Amino acid sequence: MGKVVVLGGGFAGVEAAIFLRKEGFEVDLISPRPYMYIYPTSIWVPVCKTEFADVCLSLEELAQVHGFTWINDEIIGIEGEKKRARGKKGEYSGDYLVIAMGAGKVRHEGEEHYMSICGEPQEALALREALDKLVTEKRGGKICMGFGGNPKDSTAVRGGPAFEVIFNVHNYLKKLGVRDNFELTFFATMAEPGKRLGPQALKMMDLFFNKLNIKKHFGKKIKRFEADGILFEDDSRLESDYTMFIPANMGHPVFREGSDLPLSDAGFILVDEYCEVKDRPGVYAVGDSAYIEGPEWRAKQGHIAEVMARNAAHNIAISSGKKGGEKKSYLPHLNIICVMDSGDGAAFVYRDEKRGLMIPMPIVGHWIKRAWGWYCRNSKLDKIPRIPGL
Repeated sequence: MGKVVVLGGGFAGVEAAIFLRKEGFEVDLISPRPYMYIYPTSIWVPVCKTEFADVCLSLEELAQVHGFTWINDEIIGIEGEKKRARGKKGEYSGDYLVIAMGAGKVRHEGEEHYMSICGEPQEALALREALDKLVTEKRGGKICMGFGGNPKDSTAVRGGPAFEVIFNVHNYLKKLGVRDNFELTFFATMAEPGKRLGPQALKMMDLFFNKLNIKKHFGKKIKRFEADGILFEDDSRLESDYTMFIPANMGHPVFREGSDLPLSDAGFILVDEYCEVKDRPGVYAVGDSAYIEGPEWRAKQGHIAEVMARNAAHNIAISSGKKGGEKKSYLPHLNIICVMDSGDGAAFVYRDEKRGLMIPMPIVGHWIKRAWGWYCRNSKLDKIPRIPGL
């Protein structure tokens, strides 16, 4: 049958395990979490529009449905030459190895003073509790939200969820009748956050900020986070009673400190267009773990991670002799596509080599994204048919 070990239980890892099973491989998936976390819909946890359990998919249930084995362990070392991984509980090896462990985070002084919607899953609940406390006890205050960049890799950015959370918080406070009691500020270390989406999107985001009375603080690197604010490199300062920040990504610490894998300057695993790790035959890296080639505006998103995972399964099947045909590259699939939710609507965002679009979708856009969340859960569990390519 042939055995493949998949490291990681996120979008890329689960997709790889599902499609490797379809190709007829025995699959072990190693993940320290008992669930796959649906980050795109976790934006509603802080504003009480969804519950934590609703953005979690049991890996045990997914394993039963699709026929792979989930092993609860945390990987602490990878030997690419031997196609072997070392966990806290044991060692794992197979005929092929697929690395889908996500990424690490750029560290900041005073990081204990902010919460992140793209950090550990439980932070979404911490954001909810802190917001509830601010509303019920202070009935007002200063809220700052933003994201950072990594100068070594333009793909190592997660800006979209920061926009979504601040727009959702605006509407949540408005619904409670206390929006006028709060000062909302969006901050980013780059001068033009959202520029990768294209000039139209950049102008539209500016209109959103002005319309919703959200202040901006752009183009300043962060010196440190403090209990009551953010200090920037030019000694400018934002006072904050509630700080949500998404740090830029960098290579996972295990890649940088406990592996023999070839890495980019930012610590991501170097792969070819077929997702096979360079100079490590039989080892593949997909999703946020991998360094992706392409235009400057390229971005790592869930749909790209899943394309890479499906392609890796297909390419492994060809390499193993299970089937013939041509290997598949992830490069033709590079684009940015998302529904950016605002709580009371959304905007459809698309970017490729030819164009960049941002189309407002009042009211209906929010429900389209909610429908996607329902589709994601149920299609992953094979409760409903899967739309090809999604």
